[in-house]
Amino acid sequence: MQFFERHEGGERAVLLHVVSRQASRAEDLDEFRELLRSAGAEVVGECLASRESPDPRLYIGKGKAEELAALVGESEADLVVVNAQLSPSQERNLEALLKCRVIDRTGLILDIFSQRARSHEGKLQVELAQLTHLSTRLVRGWTHLERQRGGSIGLRGPGETQLEMDRRLIHERIKQLKERILKVRRQRHEGRKGRQRSEIPTVSLVGYTNAGKSTLFNALTTAGTYAANQLFATLDTTLRRVDLAVGQPMVLADTVGFIRHLPHELVTAFRSTLEETLEADLLIHVVDASSEERDRQMADVEKVLEEIGADSLPRLTVMNKIDQLAQSVAQVDVNEQGAPERVWVSAKTGEGMDDLRQALLSRLAPAKIAVSIFLPVSEAGIRARLLNEGLIVREAWSEDESRPGWRLDLVLTDGKWAQWKKHFPQLGDYQIPPVVLPDTPVVLPGALAADGLHH
Repeated sequence: MQFFERHEGGERAVLLHVVSRQASRAEDLDEFRELLRSAGAEVVGECLASRESPDPRLYIGKGKAEELAALVGESEADLVVVNAQLSPSQERNLEALLKCRVIDRTGLILDIFSQRARSHEGKLQVELAQLTHLSTRLVRGWTHLERQRGGSIGLRGPGETQLEMDRRLIHERIKQLKERILKVRRQRHEGRKGRQRSEIPTVSLVGYTNAGKSTLFNALTTAGTYAANQLFATLDTTLRRVDLAVGQPMVLADTVGFIRHLPHELVTAFRSTLEETLEADLLIHVVDASSEERDRQMADVEKVLEEIGADSLPRLTVMNKIDQLAQSVAQVDVNEQGAPERVWVSAKTGEGMDDLRQALLSRLAPAKIAVSIFLPVSEAGIRARLLNEGLIVREAWSEDESRPGWRLDLVLTDGKWAQWKKHFPQLGDYQIPPVVLPDTPVVLPGALAADGLHH
């Protein structure tokens, strides 16, 4: 048991950490302290206990619970936070003994999420997770919960206990939230359908919280997303278009960070957000290369990906924060087929970012078709549509006054060529047969000229 000097600040919290032969890692306690700091709490005491199995009544033994109660009294703590998931009865019994609020690891993470949610969808999802968690905990020792509505004019009869009414109101609110989240989910689905029609690949950033996903997202997109050295700095999924090279756009999605023992309520509530991960063409698994626990953190991320059904998606691992390593070396590791598998970068300093862009190009680029056409002025509508879809890599105004129009160099995928070629026969002799550019991620105007595609 450890007591800290009292300071002015946020809520004063005593943390309770139970170790066993199966779970005795010191880094678990370090991560728990970081969670408390992220929630804005001031840790005024720590109580460590050793048990192989939890006590069904108090989670810890009676003697250790009395020791914890003394620590709470001495430190004048406002709450006790337990680094485990408590049952409703364990939470209620501890509160009665300690005479202060008790929350478990799930409640702490939910509180952090409620502070960090900024978007409408994020707030809906956090509220759903909180109410789902609260619905199993309407058993606290509040006397008003046992009073019946009855005994007054118009309210006689069996009535309804306050507890039952609270449960009913919570369940009604949960139903409303699920309906609203479903509406947002449909809107997301329509957005994904639009991206699929335009054949723009989607790449999702996943990784342990505080691995540097948002910093990497900003480095690739210059989006200015909030990034900080704290757990769950950002919650809301952000989408940005990134032009990796001429004719090779992608949509990058920054998703919520994962953590060990991510509460089931959050996985369920954030399923619509996590669908951006499920629908991605490629996952970038961002790893804090400087962390001593990076292997365990990678395993925890893989576990969550398996839980949401995204474990079979293609993956590119990015070892971030190499600037914090003793030997900082930006490099690309390839697999047996020669494809990039792991890229070592520092999103903060920019080291290795060019390698990452080239690796993404290599993993995302389909076979391309190069076409050079002449569009008369009468077909300006087609030119506008080609521009809108980003298919024109170079254009020039025709100097032939008898045939005013544009000479266009296009680069398309096979699917796009199948969609567009029906518009070109009417252009007669000005169309040139396409040239296939297999596995060419970057097609520059000079390359088209070198292939003899110009008039």
